[in-house]
Amino acid sequence: MQRLGQEVLKLEAKAVNSLAERIGDNFSRACRHILSCTGRVIVTGMGKSGHIGSKIAATLASTGTPAFFVHPGEASHGDLGMITGADVVLALSNSGETHELNAILPRLRRLGVPLISLTGNPDSTLAREATVHIDIQVEKEACPLGLAPTSSTTASLAMGDALAIALLDARGFTAEDFARSHPGGRLGRRLLLHIEDVMQTGDKVPQVTPGTLLREALLEISHKGLGMTAVVDSTQQVLGIFTDGDLRRALDQGIDVHTTEIATVMTQAPQTAPPHLLAAEAAERMERHRINALLITAEDGRLIGALNMHDLLQAGVV
Repeated sequence: MQRLGQEVLKLEAKAVNSLAERIGDNFSRACRHILSCTGRVIVTGMGKSGHIGSKIAATLASTGTPAFFVHPGEASHGDLGMITGADVVLALSNSGETHELNAILPRLRRLGVPLISLTGNPDSTLAREATVHIDIQVEKEACPLGLAPTSSTTASLAMGDALAIALLDARGFTAEDFARSHPGGRLGRRLLLHIEDVMQTGDKVPQVTPGTLLREALLEISHKGLGMTAVVDSTQQVLGIFTDGDLRRALDQGIDVHTTEIATVMTQAPQTAPPHLLAAEAAERMERHRINALLITAEDGRLIGALNMHDLLQAGVV
């Protein structure tokens, strides 16, 4: 079993490596057709090629090329209506003679849509009818019977990835663009979430005035549960911060919590951040300064929120 598993991987790797030599003018022509498309890329294929086609369509769509998959069998029963003259069709078939695909070729010709085919047979019907043909022929399937689509489907998938990434680069697609189509993923959260989306606001923000006794400040920290309190003046300007770490240091010095004012033990000029800063940048700043909380201020220095590491963890930023 181990020997066969290794042989499969070697055969499929060889199949993919051989594709690099076939990326030439036809590959560039296919990319240009897709880049000039004002509609969608319609990906189609039957059986295992259809499964690969679905993945290619998803990869294209998530990297800046609008695309979706149409099943060729359903296309002959109404789904051809999904395809318009503004689209480009990308068809996958190892043999190039898939009946369900060839059956819709006349309709595609009447629509006048560019047809890009990925086949393992350059002399096939699908290859000849295509506007652009990309050869994905493999030497042999990894299946020892030579029957199950293995090397051929891997080659199709790899060529689809090559098209998607070439198009991504040509479009100038960025990590931020990728995040916009993946708002639920970790990257999306890191690149789209701002501090204002996750910070504590209003009554949830612990704050005291400079004359507040340390005992009362500790009650504020306990009630708000952020492990710190801001120290502000009457206009909400931030004067300092008092954290759990400041408390430990004060107790080590023998400070009387009943008589000491917070202004004498607070940390002055604390780290602050604007609300429009990316939450990921806030996390990086907190790690760099080895702090667990940030005070969020407006442009004029007024306290408008607070953020701690737990908020970032809950939001999935760290």
